[in-house]
Order: sequence, then C-alpha cells, then structure tokens
Amino acid sequence: MKAFLKSLYFKKLFFTVFFSITALFIVSYFYENLFGVAKLLIYTLLVITFFDILLLYRNKIGAKAARILPEKLSNGDQNPIHIRVSNSYRFRIGIRIIDEIPIQFQERNFEIASTLKTSQEKQFNYELKPVERGEYHFGNLNIFTSSPIGLIERKQTFSNEEMVPNYPSFLQLKKYEFIAFTNKLKLYGLKKIRRIGNTLEFEQIKEYVTGDDIRNINWKATAKRNHLMVNQYQDEKSQPIYSVIDAGRVMKMPFNGLSLLDYAINATLVISNIAIKKQDKAGMFTFSRNVKNIVAAQRRKGQMNTILETLYNINTDFSESDYARLYTDIKRNINQRSLLLLYTNFETLDGLNRQLPYLQAIAKNHLLVVIFFKNTELKSFLDEPAHSTRQIFEKTIAEKFVYEKKMIVNELSKHGIHSILTAPEDLTVNTINKYLEIKARGLL
Repeated sequence: MKAFLKSLYFKKLFFTVFFSITALFIVSYFYENLFGVAKLLIYTLLVITFFDILLLYRNKIGAKAARILPEKLSNGDQNPIHIRVSNSYRFRIGIRIIDEIPIQFQERNFEIASTLKTSQEKQFNYELKPVERGEYHFGNLNIFTSSPIGLIERKQTFSNEEMVPNYPSFLQLKKYEFIAFTNKLKLYGLKKIRRIGNTLEFEQIKEYVTGDDIRNINWKATAKRNHLMVNQYQDEKSQPIYSVIDAGRVMKMPFNGLSLLDYAINATLVISNIAIKKQDKAGMFTFSRNVKNIVAAQRRKGQMNTILETLYNINTDFSESDYARLYTDIKRNINQRSLLLLYTNFETLDGLNRQLPYLQAIAKNHLLVVIFFKNTELKSFLDEPAHSTRQIFEKTIAEKFVYEKKMIVNELSKHGIHSILTAPEDLTVNTINKYLEIKARGLL
C-alpha cells in the first residue's frame, strides 16, 4: 500500500477541479440550492479519479523505459544521451520523463513531456556538455504516466544508476583525424602547406635503374658488385613529438566553462593522434613543481590509449610551475632532438623574462614551440564603447595587456623560439597547422 501511494501523483487538473468544487461548497452556504450540485460534482470527481487509477494500475507493466549512455563522455563537447520509452497500455498515454542527471551540470528542472500511442515505442534524445574530467554519476530514470482522463499520474522508477567517465575530447580527435587526411582542411581552418625541401634518411642500397639520381651512386658497393649501385633515401619519419603541458596555476583560467588546462589536454590528444598517423612518435608529460604523467614518445600499438588514459588522470593543485626543473628533466631524459609543444600561458613580458633563460636552454637542443593564449574576454571588453573616465582607464589597461601578448611573441622570435598565440577555442586547429608547417619545412 505504501509503495502504491508513493507512485500515485495527482495532477494539476485534479487540484483545479477539486478547489473549484470546494469554492462551490463555500458559495452554497449562501445559496442552498447549489449544495446538491456541489455534492454531485465531488462524488463524480471521486468516481472518475477511481476509474483513472484503475486504468493506470490495472496494467502491472505500465510504461517501460531505458537510458542509453555512451561508454565515456567527451570533455567540452555535446554528448548525446538517449531514453527509450514504450507504452504497454491499450490506450494513448501522456508521459513526463525526469532524468536524474549528474550533479556537475546543476540541472534541477530537467523534464521531457510527450505522448505515446498504443504499443508505441519512442526514443527521446538530449545532449550534455561536460567541462570537467572525472566520473559522472547518473541517478534514477523517472517516468510519470497519465491516462486520457489526465487526473492522476503513475510514477515508475527505473534504477539505472550508472557512472560514466568524462575523458578528454575524443570527438575532436576523430573529427581532426578525418579532416587532416582529406581535402577539407580549409573548411575547418587548417592549412595545406606546400613542402619546402626534403629531410631524408637512408633506407637501402639498390641496383641503379634509369631515372635514379646519379648523385646517390654508392661507389664502394658498385666496386664490390661490379655494376652500379645507388643509395635509396626516404622522407625522415618517426621523429619524437612531445606535448608538454603546464599544469600550474596559470592554466586554471576558465574560458567558456573549460579551463586552459583542459583546452591543452584536448589539443594534446588530437595532435598526438595526427603525429602517429603521420608516422612520427608521440609522447607527453606535464609539469608544475615536478615533471609527471610521462609517456615516452613511441609509435607502438596502444600508444594513443596510453596517452588518453594519462590525460584523463591528470590532477593538479595549480601550484607555481618550476621551469628550471622542466629544463633539467628534458636534458636528462630526452636525448634525441624532438619537437616540444609547450602549452602554457604568459600574461606579461616580465612573466616571460623570468622563464626565458630556461626556454632558451631547452631550444638549443630541441625545436621548441611555446603555445599560449589570448584573453578573449579582454577582446570583447575592448570592442565595447567607453562612456566614462573610469571605462576609458580600464580599456587602456586592457589594451596594455593585449599589447604585451604581442610583445611576448616578438621576444620569443628574437631568441629563435617558435610560438603560437591563440584563442582557447582555436588551440587545436592552430597547433595542427604549426605541426604541419614544421613538417613541410623540414625544421625538425
């Protein structure tokens, strides 16, 4: 009985009719001839309500529902969630779906309302955009069913309590993998860069055939074999590409709900995948007070899964980053000349100058690309007109910060260090473009 009452919900229509009859009873105190009408109406309401309950609860199955979740969520992307509901009644029903979505979304008014015909099954879809990596717990799936009478609702709870992990943006990984190897580069802001020159490595010695470059004749092998032999070369491959993520406090700043750290994590996943597809070796590590989350650059099977799991488990207290420690670890552990994509953020020229000696030292042995971020909120603020002296003063300060970002690019260039100054939402595209440019120019 207790379970039955718990599943029984009176709808707004019921209370509207009930309070109308109550008002009629009050009026009948002054007009006695209305008292009989009010009694008839209240009995009629009770009979219809009983009949409504009978319609809904006579069928033990009622409505059936299931929530269909992906194996994992993609951070910063719209993730589709599906709810499938079927009607086992012999009449048309109205339904309300209340899904207990994870607490991270702070969505307290989630509801889907619809109707289902006799024996109909329907799928309802909605999307969630998570902005924090970690575990997302879904609660119960609640279905409220009403008959054509519509006075009460029957609540059915489907205990689909599930946990779904939220990983770095693997949806971006799939999208950019597709466009980086098709003709659709320009549609997504990617540039098709003409290759300048060649970076070659020795492949094998083979017999000379017409058309081979005579400059590649191997005279020692020719003397041994007594006919012309040439060295064959191929484009240099399997170069180490490391994504170096600053997990310090400068990466805590949020843009569109996503921290700079998570933008860097998403870009790392994409560029690692493209590097491996381009026959290079991809690796990564993070640093703040220490260097951690190290994945050595390789092109083995399962490398992308290792990188994905490592990126998912990155934790940080956003402490002050130690560039001296970064330089020491790179010098000790990375012996081969590599492309280092350093994701960090500098707001002022003074902030750069404090770390510049370490960046210069790293750039002596490796091709270093420093990637930092435009403050897009400052840009929006500068586009607004100023109406007071205070606003003019604030806009002047904002322009100074924007100018300093450009000065940082110039300062890095002066010391032979490549850089990317990008809006957070354009980070992945600009990083891919830089990688393709470096490959095309044979800079590594």
